[in-house]
Amino acid sequence: MYAWLNVGSLVLGLIAWILPIVNLMGMTKHWTAFSIMSLSACTISLVFQIYYNYHLVQIEDWAALMDTMGAVAGAATILLVVTLVLNAITLIVYRGRTVK
Repeated sequence: MYAWLNVGSLVLGLIAWILPIVNLMGMTKHWTAFSIMSLSACTISLVFQIYYNYHLVQIEDWAALMDTMGAVAGAATILLVVTLVLNAITLIVYRGRTVK
């Protein structure tokens, strides 16, 4: 069951990147909602990773923690930075536009 946290984290991370790209391609008029959903997906993705690491601590799987923490920290950083950059670009492109 806890392995699904990793799958969910990956799927939500991809959603966090896809939504601003959809915004930038002009496929939606509700760019603010898509940006909020993107940032929310990124946040939930990172929370899933925290819960998975908490599970590893509970079962005392120290080897798994030591083996994976570097990659998890790097992937979380990349996810957060890319999501923020994509949403910042969306904000710059759509600044001043309103939904009518």
